[in-house]
Amino acid sequence: MKQFTRLIAAILIVSFCPIQFAVADVRIKDVVNIEGVRGNDLVGYGLIVGLDGTGDSVRNSPYTEEALSSLLERLGINVQGERFRPRNVAAVVVTATLPPYARAGSQIDVTVSAIGDATNLLGGTLIMTPLNAGDGQIYAVAQGPVLASGFSADGAGAAVTFGSPTSGTIPQGARVEREIAFDFASMKTIRLALRAPDFTTAARIETAINKSFEKPIARMLDPGTIELNVADAPMRAVYLLGKVENIRIAPEQKARIVIDQKSGTVVLGADVQISRFAVTQGNLTITVRETPIVSQPNPFSRNGETIVLPDTTITIDQNDERRIAIVDESVSLSDLIEGLNALGVGPRELIDILKSVKAAGALHAELVVI
Repeated sequence: MKQFTRLIAAILIVSFCPIQFAVADVRIKDVVNIEGVRGNDLVGYGLIVGLDGTGDSVRNSPYTEEALSSLLERLGINVQGERFRPRNVAAVVVTATLPPYARAGSQIDVTVSAIGDATNLLGGTLIMTPLNAGDGQIYAVAQGPVLASGFSADGAGAAVTFGSPTSGTIPQGARVEREIAFDFASMKTIRLALRAPDFTTAARIETAINKSFEKPIARMLDPGTIELNVADAPMRAVYLLGKVENIRIAPEQKARIVIDQKSGTVVLGADVQISRFAVTQGNLTITVRETPIVSQPNPFSRNGETIVLPDTTITIDQNDERRIAIVDESVSLSDLIEGLNALGVGPRELIDILKSVKAAGALHAELVVI
């Protein structure tokens, strides 16, 4: 226990040491999206067979029986008027993403998710399922064995589930049947869309591209869009983008603090600045203890009965040793962390302090709570 405590203390000391941040140069391809180069979502309804008694029940999922009957009839098997109760079949929704410029015959990954009361898809096989895009057209067909992402086990008095056994994946499980037409070579202008729109970043991208080609082929339209004039470029569009996407720039980011209240995680950006403020921290602990008392009747009593009487004890422990600290104005991130560490605050107290400083107007950063 002592070694664990020392390890935690060492981690905290290293975490709160002053840090020098530097803006790293990144490739343009890592901060922008290219117009027309995008994936398309596909979805379909299918059946998984071969389950070990963990499929849908007909009472709760009648659509599974109807789909299975329709499938068998298409295969030449007449099941009209027959009553069958398969427990090795499950109805699923199949989803996939058609990558840009996918050609007919190429294979993509798919995900299957049960929509009935199936308890486990482990060991099942997806039957041929057409996948449709938003326009209603079929772009791929999926089929293959399912890799489930978890398991479940149950007994007479207990059950345990690990992961999500009612969903799974089929690597390379769909084959592309239809291509999305897009004539990239005929484009006269190409737009680059910034994933995080910013005037400074867009201006730096424009300057870096024009400097690399030694001519003004890039033009900033707004903080989120850069337009490339292919006609003025010394090469074709595909080669132009191949060179542009590897140009390095220093992106500008907003000062931001991200707080995860569930785990107590606080992530502070490098540009966080604060004004002069004072902060105090006090501890108030309320303890409620329940000690039930059992009262029994006298021996050989005919009318008496055993009852349980509640006994509650409440104690309040307040730490009168309040500390007030003054944080100077225009301090950096490392100074802010060092000052809060001097107060001995933990992650939870740090979250409360940051919220209060933001409410007081002394924290000059965007506060994002997730």
